[in-house]
Amino acid sequence: MTPKKIPMRKCLGCGEMLPQKELVRVVKTRIKAENEGEEENFTVSLDLVGKKAGRGAYICKKSDCFMKARKARRFEKALSCQIPEEVFNQMESELKENE
Repeated sequence: MTPKKIPMRKCLGCGEMLPQKELVRVVKTRIKAENEGEEENFTVSLDLVGKKAGRGAYICKKSDCFMKARKARRFEKALSCQIPEEVFNQMESELKENE
């Protein structure tokens, strides 16, 4: 039998290729507009389980990698959207809790 392939992902902070299970996923999820004329909105959050629907980017579980990616605006480039400061602060506190 052939060995099972381990999915590898690149950390946005340090740029290291690591197994997917060792990383935390940051996901951009679309919120449907209630009326036809309105724009569609997005939410950005941490996906600790890795099962949320939406566009994802990966980061190490270390807070210094999170800060490097935040400073270089890599989350915004990878997810193609503007992310407010309060969302960054919320994600940082969630990451520190699970560290």
